[in-house]
Amino acid sequence: MAESSYAKAGVDIAAGADLVERIKPAAAATARPGAMDALGGFGALFDLKATGLNDPILVAATDGVGTKLRLAIELDRLDTIGTDLVAMCVNDLICQGAEPLFFLDYYATAKLDVDRASQVVAGIAAACGAAGCALIGGETAEMPGMYAPGDFDLAGFAVGAVERGAILPVPARPGDVVLGLTSSGLHSNGFSLVRKILAEGDHALGDPFGSASLGDALLTPTRLYTDAARALRGQPGLRALAHITGGGLIENLPRALPEGLGAALDLPAWPLPPVFRWLFDAAALPQQEALSTFNCGIGLAVVVAADAAQAAAARLDAAGAPAHVIGSVTDTPGIRIAGAFA
Repeated sequence: MAESSYAKAGVDIAAGADLVERIKPAAAATARPGAMDALGGFGALFDLKATGLNDPILVAATDGVGTKLRLAIELDRLDTIGTDLVAMCVNDLICQGAEPLFFLDYYATAKLDVDRASQVVAGIAAACGAAGCALIGGETAEMPGMYAPGDFDLAGFAVGAVERGAILPVPARPGDVVLGLTSSGLHSNGFSLVRKILAEGDHALGDPFGSASLGDALLTPTRLYTDAARALRGQPGLRALAHITGGGLIENLPRALPEGLGAALDLPAWPLPPVFRWLFDAAALPQQEALSTFNCGIGLAVVVAADAAQAAAARLDAAGAPAHVIGSVTDTPGIRIAGAFA
């Protein structure tokens, strides 16, 4: 039998070490109080006491970017998919009232391309910086035979903390107002349907779309709502935040409401981003199906007492996250929809 080695089996340890060295500056730029060590250890350390929290409860979230990654690979647009990965995790944390503290990523591929992986991790680091959490570690897995050449997969893991007395949600009441913060587009959900439409229709990623291409519109990164959540911290009458991901408003808003309550939503109350209009027309998608699959233009819902809604909206506007009044809490379970998208 010929002499064997790990490299001959398809795993390049030197490439992995090169990637770690390449991404160290980007990770270091995300440092925040509590972050302790540089990359490269067996585990990543974080000093919770350094955050200044008195009685903290840890909150953890993990997610990926789904088959949106397939489009990013096909278009070789790897600079923004890291934003999607971070946003899908930290936007969940804030719904518990938590401040994102640190983030770890998992990058798996058949053969490591250091240049491409560096682009992805640079995007992750940039989003961590924008969200105020530290990129303190991760894992790069080279697995020959598990992925097609050029393919890779991503997963993200975020940890945050919230003071024990500030955990969200708190019970909403009938008559509370639902504010909606607009999404940047599809975010990172529903792309299996999007790809089916592209495969079966006469649409292409390079088709003109506004001032750019359809591919550009579809790959618009997920919006980070961390600044909006910080603006609402301490707001009297704040009941809940709901990150609108897979399942849309129909499934995600009830997760933030007490059992037995629901909400009535007014569809004409917010603008529908053009990419959704294309999607609904291209797929002949019924309105109820659209609302159960996509965010439909609302990436974060905020439930607040009626007498505090104006103040909450003013805080959000000052934070650069203007909100629309999109509905109200009802004493009937489920989501009731009024009107149609304008």
